[in-house]
Amino acid sequence: MHEFNEEVNALAKEILEYSLERLRKDPPLDHPRSLAELTSLAGQTITPNGLGGHEALRIFKEVLATSCISTDHPRNLAFIPAAPSEYASLFDLVVAASSLYGGSWTEGAGAVYAENQALRWISDLAGLPESAGGTFVQGGTIGNLSALVAARYWARREIPGNYRWTIACSEEAHSSIASAADVMDVDVLKIPTDAHGRLDGKTTKEAIVNFEKVNPHHKVFALVGTAGTTNLGIIDDLQGLAKCAEELDIWFHVDGAYGLAALASPKTRGLFIGVEEADSLIVDPHKWLFAPFDACALIYRDARIGKAAHTQRAPYLDPLEDEGLLNPSDYAIQLTRRPRGLPFWFSLAANGSLAYQRAIDHSLSLAHETAELIKSRADLELVCEPALSIVAFKKRGWRHDDYVRWSDKLLTDQIGFVTPSAHNGETILRFAIVNPWTRRADIDLIMATL
Repeated sequence: MHEFNEEVNALAKEILEYSLERLRKDPPLDHPRSLAELTSLAGQTITPNGLGGHEALRIFKEVLATSCISTDHPRNLAFIPAAPSEYASLFDLVVAASSLYGGSWTEGAGAVYAENQALRWISDLAGLPESAGGTFVQGGTIGNLSALVAARYWARREIPGNYRWTIACSEEAHSSIASAADVMDVDVLKIPTDAHGRLDGKTTKEAIVNFEKVNPHHKVFALVGTAGTTNLGIIDDLQGLAKCAEELDIWFHVDGAYGLAALASPKTRGLFIGVEEADSLIVDPHKWLFAPFDACALIYRDARIGKAAHTQRAPYLDPLEDEGLLNPSDYAIQLTRRPRGLPFWFSLAANGSLAYQRAIDHSLSLAHETAELIKSRADLELVCEPALSIVAFKKRGWRHDDYVRWSDKLLTDQIGFVTPSAHNGETILRFAIVNPWTRRADIDLIMATL
């Protein structure tokens, strides 16, 4: 390994120059290459004597990086892309270079303090009490799993009896809920949504009561409401679900990985009434809160329950024992962690919360403008009015293969990245608009190809 000598210093300048150039210019869209292409272009990169820093960086810049689709491109509207602010991206370099450990207050007090302020900002938007707290984890899948593990911990202590535990959620719940259930070896009760794609409280209560009546050895311990589905951005009846959970004495978890970011806007805050009753929630700043991958905010209504469920104990960890609810590693299925919430904190602190509100309002306005554009065209059909910033639509007369060919050509021509999805058994297209740099001109450019 090299010390920080002249060679490393030159490499550092080259890396910083590349990073700044990437931020200064419009990000390239780029596209994936096949394994054969990458093998031919990059070759064997791990060798006994090493390639040297400059050659390894050249291969990354010219071959590997250009074989990845930029999630922050303004015309990347597939899945739920990312759009980290310049401040967040720059500070991610600082976090990496500082070699900070974010698992305990003892080792990372300053980082944890800043992360906790960011978590408190989200908690306040959601209307959670002062007892709320949590941590930043890798992504929504880990956040949902950790929250549900805490929910089962709570249920085992609060609900007497020997049950087969079950999670209740909608048929439209994120795939990570079923994955979490599989990891936890619990069952899932999937409840149909209403005509608008929402899970409502009345139907949910009836379904849970009937399920436990027919299956007396099963017990629903957690109810998951979705605050912005990934496919269409639909928000469940959170208020009704909160009431259902209270009446049946069930843990209420809100999966807001994408949608809860809209709490930052007064225009949409009213759509989430009921989230203030959640026992736990998640929201991913790397989706619509302008942070780099990977950061999911996991927050418990009562942080003590999360701590009791997840704190790991061992002799070598005794010096880190904390009664002040300050160790981030105590709130999720992780011990070692980088302070992944710091780039989000820095951007929020530097830009101010009003800038976040304006950026989210821009996405909301552009989504509604796009929906009107779709409705104005006879060859297109809007699937549903956008609740948040996802616009789903169909092209009349197209079959699945037509959508795939169009999507492939759009990327090949470096115009945009939009992938087909499905709704009610039909192939659809969807624009996930979360990038504040996406403009009407970008939408028009893509729509002109349909």
